[in-house]
Amino acid sequence: MLPALIFVILVTQIPFAITIVISFMKWNAAYPDDISFGTLRNYITVFTDADLLRAVFVTVGLTVSVVLVSAVLGLAIALLLDRKFIGRGFVRTLMITPFLIVPVAAALLFKHAIFNPSYGLVNGLLTTVFGEAAPQPDLMSTYPLLGIGIVLVWQWTPFMMLIMLAGLQSRPMDVYEAALVDGAGPGQTFRFITLPHLRRYIELAALLGTIYIVQNFDTVFTMTSGGLGTANLPYVIYQEFFVAQDYGVASAVGVIVVIASLIIATFALRTASTLLKEENS
Repeated sequence: MLPALIFVILVTQIPFAITIVISFMKWNAAYPDDISFGTLRNYITVFTDADLLRAVFVTVGLTVSVVLVSAVLGLAIALLLDRKFIGRGFVRTLMITPFLIVPVAAALLFKHAIFNPSYGLVNGLLTTVFGEAAPQPDLMSTYPLLGIGIVLVWQWTPFMMLIMLAGLQSRPMDVYEAALVDGAGPGQTFRFITLPHLRRYIELAALLGTIYIVQNFDTVFTMTSGGLGTANLPYVIYQEFFVAQDYGVASAVGVIVVIASLIIATFALRTASTLLKEENS
């Protein structure tokens, strides 16, 4: 294990330690002679600057909404795919496909082929159904965050569905048979048996989804370039580091994102550990 451990430390821990050090430095490429260490100015800036605070709220709002909608849709699709029907395996494969598409490709597909106000699929369908008088909304100009959220939901719903489908297939069927004998209906069995059984799986899916969606950069960069109030924390890191070249502030934002991700990952690991113990007991 030692070579693998050394490799992980070199690739992940040393760069993170360097990032922590830089986060306490006053270091802007525009002022190469004005570099100092030992200041909390960068962290104070993160929590007081209006643009950075807006990025925090955008990140939290986007993550929570995408995770909630993806979890609900994933649960609904998992319940449908848990039933036996002809071609179930093929349908399951198709449902997983959005999760396998490169995020940049998915963002470009929705931005140009679906949401474009001139030749996009949405406005084309509206014109086909309602005629020339149909409304022609420009989603990426009027509600850009909604457009980004739709793309992320489309990509992450299959992930949620896979985890919940695994939970459905591990449920004890003898409990359902006993419930049917006692006269329980579909609604009652779902509420009192299926949902409690899936609770850990739903928590795990939500936590893992949160870890990845918090760090989402590709979709925001590709669809809006952080404009129209859509800049999240990963985009702010890119902007501060590569555009403003304020390495101290960019590193401080990065450290905060990593710490938040580690906290969420800790809960995810505990949930996964609890699931494994329940499966083995």
